[in-house]
Amino acid sequence: MAKNNAKQDLKPISNPKISNSVEDYLKAIWMTAQDGAASTNALAEQLNIAAPSVSAMLSKLQNLEFVVYERYKGASLTESGKAKALELLRRHRLIETFLFESFDYSWDEVHDEAEQLEHAVSSQFIERLATFLDHPTHDPHGDPIPCPNGNLPDTPNTALAEAESGQSFVVARLLSQAADVLSYFAKLGIQPGKELKIIEFEPLGGLVHLLIDDVPRALSKELAMIVRGDIVKTPTV
Repeated sequence: MAKNNAKQDLKPISNPKISNSVEDYLKAIWMTAQDGAASTNALAEQLNIAAPSVSAMLSKLQNLEFVVYERYKGASLTESGKAKALELLRRHRLIETFLFESFDYSWDEVHDEAEQLEHAVSSQFIERLATFLDHPTHDPHGDPIPCPNGNLPDTPNTALAEAESGQSFVVARLLSQAADVLSYFAKLGIQPGKELKIIEFEPLGGLVHLLIDDVPRALSKELAMIVRGDIVKTPTV
């Protein structure tokens, strides 16, 4: 049933091929602000590009009708820009999943490879890849994979830092693509699906003390903001 739905949702792309840099900008705007406005400085930091170059590209994207750009306010995606961004995000996350599941890549290695491959493959290849993978809803980091129609699967998004002492927390996703951060989480055993027991929060922005597989661990508040998921509800007696 899922495979048939995926085929029905798939729509042919009528827009001509756009450059890799344009695709990267559209994806960066979505990753930075989603349906809001992404500032020039935020995009410059995300893409590691000088702010004046970002401003010039945003003007080009507005001429292509992919964004609405106001100087000093930032850029927001139009419907066509959002569709393109989510299409590229779907490619990226399906490729990450394939590399992780089939080519024995670690989850801290898949991002950089997918960044290269996402521009090189066709939409037909991506939909066949989705079928091969049995239409996964989330990538190895727990990030939602957009459906062919652009819808995003529901994903718990409460930050571990927002939980309370004594609660349990089930990890859904990790909001980082940095290899060193993901490698550190893997070392601690923090990954999607893992249940964490919160022992206590140190006051004044200190460490979060956890039990992971009955082993005491500690995270900074900054890292605890990256870990997203669900607080486990304690059943009432």
